[in-house]
Amino acid sequence: MLARPTDDSSSEIARAIPWDGGLDGILEAAGDVDVVTFDHDPADPSVPQALIDAGVVVRPGVRALELAADKLAQRRALRDAGLPVPPFAEVAAPEDVDGFAAEHGWPLVLKAASGGYDGRGVVFADGPDAAQAVLAGASGRWLAEPRLPLERELAVMVARRPSGERVTYPVVESVQRDGMCREVLVPAPVAPELAAEAAAIAGRIAELVELAGVMAVELFVVDDRIVINELACRTHNSGHHSIEMCTTSQFENHLRAVLDWPLGATDPRAPAAVMVNVVAVDDDHDPARFVDCALAVPGAHVHVYGKRPRRERKVGHVTALGPDLDDAGRRARAAAAALTGEVPG
Repeated sequence: MLARPTDDSSSEIARAIPWDGGLDGILEAAGDVDVVTFDHDPADPSVPQALIDAGVVVRPGVRALELAADKLAQRRALRDAGLPVPPFAEVAAPEDVDGFAAEHGWPLVLKAASGGYDGRGVVFADGPDAAQAVLAGASGRWLAEPRLPLERELAVMVARRPSGERVTYPVVESVQRDGMCREVLVPAPVAPELAAEAAAIAGRIAELVELAGVMAVELFVVDDRIVINELACRTHNSGHHSIEMCTTSQFENHLRAVLDWPLGATDPRAPAAVMVNVVAVDDDHDPARFVDCALAVPGAHVHVYGKRPRRERKVGHVTALGPDLDDAGRRARAAAAALTGEVPG
């Protein structure tokens, strides 16, 4: 959670407010700031509402945060607005899944309505037995969707300030493995018409949710058509490349947007960029031990998060700019490999 102090004598632009102080601690810390925002989807939606009830300005607002945190509410709102979403249905029992499969066929994707990320809360079901096993051991609300034949996955970062100014970042391809983003390719290697459509959809959604801040819109390409996957109303992994690649990073534009300051340009600084996530290989691995090896790769921009290593946890990322995706990708992958203890090459 970030906040800007109201005391003009302070040099702080943003301050972290920890969650572990409980609601009372958050309310107390938020009492002397202009605006409160979030660096992650709020686990408890009552927190932003309590802040608003106490007279604190919260951006993005509750509607945007609720839609980002609740996939069912998100799907319904986007469908009702005429935006392209996959077929879906809320499912609470095996017969619900069977009914959906009778119309759309197997296999299906079962998604937890809230709480899932990096592949968590998403399960592929090839038939009734698999679906029944998922629901039998699950809690909360779930939805079913067809398992679409994906050609690629795209993402668009968009920033909007309360007064209405909006900027869109270049459309990227998000390369996924096991439900986790492993690489981001900038610009997405798709036809200009498809990229323009993706950017237009992101802009429509930003207006629909009355966005104040930065939002990631994740998209599928199926049969050369765009289908919306999900939203994240915060800075996002698919925008980390903007630190080096764009005139104004997603982080700076998020702060500008929530403060209702003029937004910065999003123009690219190079013809291409590739961002590679660094994922821990085991619980003992610390990429900080290999930063010198990663920095030996020319043009590699290395970011290590200081997180405690845990297998399959994102612990850093590397971005490289270049004349094309092949060049940038080769160097970014070499530096990321070095952070896992491999010899860059």
